[in-house]
Amino acid sequence: MGAVWDLAADAAPATVLPVLPDTADVVPLAPVHARVVRLDSARRIKRTLLLTVRHGTAPETVARFESDLMAMPAHISAIKSWSLSRVPGHARWTHVWEQEFLDPDGLNGDYLLHPYHWTHVDRWFDAEAPGSIVEPAIAHLYRWADGPVLGN
Repeated sequence: MGAVWDLAADAAPATVLPVLPDTADVVPLAPVHARVVRLDSARRIKRTLLLTVRHGTAPETVARFESDLMAMPAHISAIKSWSLSRVPGHARWTHVWEQEFLDPDGLNGDYLLHPYHWTHVDRWFDAEAPGSIVEPAIAHLYRWADGPVLGN
C-alpha cells in the first residue's frame, strides 16, 4: 500500500504537517529538469516513480539514464507536465520521475506500452538486460488530481 503527498515548502515537513506519521518516508527533491504544460482539463492523473540507481554506477551512465527519461515526452505525447529530480542524502531513493497525464489510459496505455519506453527506458530497469542500473524495488504511485501538481 502506498500514498504520496506532494508538498512544496521551505519548512521541514513535520512543521507544515504536524500529524505526519513517524513511518512516513519524506523524500526531498532536487530538480534536474521539468516541463509544465497547461491543460484545458483541470482533472488529470499525477504519477510518481521513486527509484534507486545502483551504488557505484558511473556518473556518465547515470547521465545517459537521466537523458533517456527526459527524452520520453518528446516521443510519448501522453506525457504532459513532467519532472525528473534527484534525491540528495536519502537512504533509499536516488531519483523521482513524475508526470501528469490526461487520464489513466495515457499512463497505462500510451506511456507504458510505447516503443520508446520499451526500447530506451526499460533496459535500465530490467535486471536481465546488460547494463541495467536500477534496483528492482521501486515505488510506482498514481492518483487523480483536481488541478496541476507539477510546477505549482
